[in-house]
Amino acid sequence: MAFLTKKKLGLAIGLLVIGGAAAAFYSKSKTPVVEAPRFRTAPVDTGNITQSVTATGTINPVALINIGSQVSGTVSELKADFNDHVTKGQVLLKLDPTIFNAQIRQAEAQLASARASLRLAQATHSRNQTLVTQSFISPLALDQSKREVDVALANIQLAEAQLARAQADLNNSVIRAPIDGVIIKRTVDLGQTVAASFTTPQLFQIARDLTKMQIDTSVSEADVGSLKEGQEARFVVDAYPDKEFSARMRQFRLAANVVQNVVTYNVVLDVDNQEELLKPGMTAQVRLLVGNRQQVLRIPTAALRFRLSDEEIERQKKLAASASASASASASATANAAAPQDDDAGFRSKSDLARLFRIYTLDAHNQPKPMEVKIGLSNFRYTEIVGGDLKKGDQVITRAIVNEKEGGL
Repeated sequence: MAFLTKKKLGLAIGLLVIGGAAAAFYSKSKTPVVEAPRFRTAPVDTGNITQSVTATGTINPVALINIGSQVSGTVSELKADFNDHVTKGQVLLKLDPTIFNAQIRQAEAQLASARASLRLAQATHSRNQTLVTQSFISPLALDQSKREVDVALANIQLAEAQLARAQADLNNSVIRAPIDGVIIKRTVDLGQTVAASFTTPQLFQIARDLTKMQIDTSVSEADVGSLKEGQEARFVVDAYPDKEFSARMRQFRLAANVVQNVVTYNVVLDVDNQEELLKPGMTAQVRLLVGNRQQVLRIPTAALRFRLSDEEIERQKKLAASASASASASASATANAAAPQDDDAGFRSKSDLARLFRIYTLDAHNQPKPMEVKIGLSNFRYTEIVGGDLKKGDQVITRAIVNEKEGGL
């Protein structure tokens, strides 16, 4: 009897164990499988947005003068060097004056000869006037003597002009500074021959004032619409990577530069260089501030670039085909979200269409849902939302998750 009781007890325990295992298995099989996230999202929030135009330019002095020579000769004296501060009228170099002095003496001799010829012509003409009254010579001879006087006067003027030119060449053989400034370039040495026969040789470059500099930069045609004179700018140079400098836009030049069908425009910015840290020729990475908004509704700019992949579109179509009739219509609309709904595009202004973008949010079933928004200021990180149904806290899709590891981050 005791043996039967133990056997029944063991059988009961075994049935309980089997039943518990079956219940656990059944419960596990009924646990819903959580689908791994397929999209990376970001919340819509409020904050500040600054829009800027970036460009690369070269730092130059505001006034940069190239000094040349109008005459040829050999450098006999060199009185200025690199980085020298010079004043207006200061002698920079002198050319050998030997040839110029000889030209002056030659011109003086020609002038003396012309004056002697004039005296002779005047004396002859005076005598001829007396003789013609006595009928010893014809009036034609008198006219010829008058002509000789006029020729002698013209020869004197020619000789005086040649003397003045020779004197000017001698004066030009002494090169002087035209302004107060700093010599930043010298291309001539003592004893070098300067040839000015065809083109004016460049001897020195003088910067007027290195405490006032300018940045000559090129801006893409896509960005010139937002530029205005007086806009603030910030820039950095490689020499001081941890220091940011200020500038202000002074001039937008209308002449376009076209290189390989790329159109750019020259923009000039003023720079205060009181510490003289900036040197001529440095490369500046410029950011022109063209817009600023405070505490506006914004989304990550990456959300504007997101588009559904072909695989995702097919996935949406399959979901739509397996849903009920009412749900099918909704899913079909979601599946075709990548196709623009431009039925009313012809009734919108060009400015509205230019600022109208399609983004994607997640619906209640974590499926991508299209939404049209109108944007304002934009930079590489955030974009201002000025129209649409988005509100603070909504989740917008920024990109698709391509692997499980990324989805778990």
